[in-house]
Amino acid sequence: MAAAVPPVALVTGASRGIGRAIAQKLAARGARVAVHYHANAAAAQETLRSLAGTGHALFRADVAEPAACAGLVEAVVKNFGRLDVLVNNAGIYEEHDIKAVSYAEWQTVWRRTLDTNLTGPANLAYLAVQQMRQQGGGRLVNITSRAAFRGELTASAYAASKAGLNIFGQSLAKALAADNIYVYAIAPGWVETDMATATLTGPNRAEVMAQHPLGRVATPEEIADAAAWMAFDAPAPMTGAIVDINGASYLRT
Repeated sequence: MAAAVPPVALVTGASRGIGRAIAQKLAARGARVAVHYHANAAAAQETLRSLAGTGHALFRADVAEPAACAGLVEAVVKNFGRLDVLVNNAGIYEEHDIKAVSYAEWQTVWRRTLDTNLTGPANLAYLAVQQMRQQGGGRLVNITSRAAFRGELTASAYAASKAGLNIFGQSLAKALAADNIYVYAIAPGWVETDMATATLTGPNRAEVMAQHPLGRVATPEEIADAAAWMAFDAPAPMTGAIVDINGASYLRT
């Protein structure tokens, strides 16, 4: 009997934090991982070296650029011969207080945030789905945020982009169920990453921790556990689901 072909997973924003943890978890489960990064090549190389197994590869692209998205998926498929899982994790967070920034800055942050956090993932999903349909199925996992539901006081573009990613994923879940392509989302709250260190160790720490009945925030590995489950094990009827991982810091009905 021929050995099963290891699945191929593209993880965007995999150079550090949640993306790195997801790449590590997927590799540990036997996937060949396409490690995507935008600017931090050294960190991406560190991720690549940390992955269990063999056959992984590194890919650079600015997901805010449509042509770069096309080149990324094309390169992944050319390298691995297939694409089974897309994890849309790459994203940016920029403060832009409506009461403090100029109109020009307001427009710049909105455009940059939506291009990276929503349009980029949508373009990657479109491209990945074309390949997955040829293969007979696949899975998309979108990393969104609790901000999609509660809003962000000084980062409205970020909140809007993540809300858009949620409903985009649910739209695809409807459109692609018959193609055996299932779409899931994880909406984390605060996560213990280097990007969050300044807040989690700074003067606002007490305010943040007061939101969390657990007395701590989530770890990247906990988000990665959920992402890997969605990539491999989540049941088909769960397609379209958005799973909150925020330690009960924000509960929605």
